[in-house]
Amino acid sequence: MKEVIDISYLSLFLGYVLLFIPIIILWYYKTGLVKDTLIAVARMTVQLLLVGVYLEYIFEINSYLINLAWVIVMTIIASFTIIKRSGLSYKIFFLPVLLSGVISIAVTDAYFLGFIINLESVFDARYFIPITGMLLGNTIRTVIIALEAYYGKLKKEQNSYRWYLANGASRKEALLPFMQSAMRKAFNPVIATTAIMGLISLPGMMTGQILGGSSPSVAIKYQIMLLITIFSSGILTVFLTINISNFFTFDKFENLKKKV
Repeated sequence: MKEVIDISYLSLFLGYVLLFIPIIILWYYKTGLVKDTLIAVARMTVQLLLVGVYLEYIFEINSYLINLAWVIVMTIIASFTIIKRSGLSYKIFFLPVLLSGVISIAVTDAYFLGFIINLESVFDARYFIPITGMLLGNTIRTVIIALEAYYGKLKKEQNSYRWYLANGASRKEALLPFMQSAMRKAFNPVIATTAIMGLISLPGMMTGQILGGSSPSVAIKYQIMLLITIFSSGILTVFLTINISNFFTFDKFENLKKKV
């Protein structure tokens, strides 16, 4: 088995030169995103370097309590990110988003790690942490798109929503067109990407496994299951987030609260 070629810190530093391309383009078109880009890259670098140090110890200790605590922290951070990027109220949406994420992760992790891979412990750090992180990372964007589409359309078309109610529809029936629209906008890109993933790219974990010495056939089987799990987790999270948040976002007259 060949060893993975390490990237020296000098080479890592030189890799940042590639950022000149997007920065120059963003600056030329006066997008106002250069500062945000530099801050985002700096935060990403610091966070990942710290995570690398933490994970060395976490993988060595491999305590299910520490592993679970790490995932809970990741889920809380993901929940704040989703709410912030969606432009919604933290007070109203934090609990629904967090609860939806926890339920979705519990279901998909238990099935994938416990049943498909058949681990002795689903909390094994080398599987539980990176796979849960991958699920969260891929779900965040989907949930943001769905929430923006759902509540954005509902805010703009409240008269249509009220018309459905006035004609005898239940709240669930009146919200169905908004849910359908949100699902289409959130999952059309995911379905398109999933359909041609194997032809146009070598996805993250598959690349890591091949570099780590696994055979392509093993890496491919993992990738197939990961894509299925990510897709299922995304839909489950969106479904739960919107349906749970509906209990908090409407007043007693079935109107959308203004502070949403």
